[in-house]
Amino acid sequence: MRIATFNANSVRSRLDIITAWLGKHEPDVLCIQETKVQDPDFPAIAFSGIGYHAVFRGEKSYNGVAVLSRLKPDDVSFGLNDGEQPDETRLAYARFGRLHVVNTYVPQGRELDHPMYAYKLRWLKRLRSWFDRRFSPRMQVAWCGDMNVAREPADVHNPQEQSGHVCFHEDVRKAFAEVVDWGFVDVFRKHHPGPGAYSFFDYRMPGAVDRGLGWRVDLVMASKPLAKRSTACFIDLDPRRAERPSDHTFVVADFE
Repeated sequence: MRIATFNANSVRSRLDIITAWLGKHEPDVLCIQETKVQDPDFPAIAFSGIGYHAVFRGEKSYNGVAVLSRLKPDDVSFGLNDGEQPDETRLAYARFGRLHVVNTYVPQGRELDHPMYAYKLRWLKRLRSWFDRRFSPRMQVAWCGDMNVAREPADVHNPQEQSGHVCFHEDVRKAFAEVVDWGFVDVFRKHHPGPGAYSFFDYRMPGAVDRGLGWRVDLVMASKPLAKRSTACFIDLDPRRAERPSDHTFVVADFE
């Protein structure tokens, strides 16, 4: 079984990149974030034409999540559903038999003194409660997405300069760690413990990919029973080098 995640930064702008990648790597599930498209305009037909079901929730020019899969999901839902703002365009859930797939696009936060940063910290707390309500750590749960958090110094090319960044500040790392402590394993780190591997490269930095100037914020997390079945995980840099790429690239995890 192959599960992958990708922040498309507009699914329609990256449609050729995504469909070509699907044809080459044939994942069973692909979680997409930042689709930036209203539901009536989502390119579902393009994906069904190559054998993928698509469930999605989006909005114009902002946010948006989708789950593409070879099998039709047995159950689908969107948002945190906890009585607060549901944020349906930031969380998609799909169940395939005993496998539960959660796709999140965590708020970026903008600046430390911006209301969106406080919202980000609250959002992560709500996400932990959502996992507590919905699942048990004994279940097969895959949590994928653009987390907008670098978990540790090895996940940033210049960590000594980023202590005040909304994706690396100690408060957001602590908030994210509390979600991970529900019972998740970082699948990439299971297979690649060392630094220097990144999934996001800022457009504004010339040659960022080849110079290794990136962040690892796109993750495939797995509950411990599922993580035991993981056999490999890799970051595919080729799509980031393609013409008109996203600023993120694909992260792929394989399981027995």
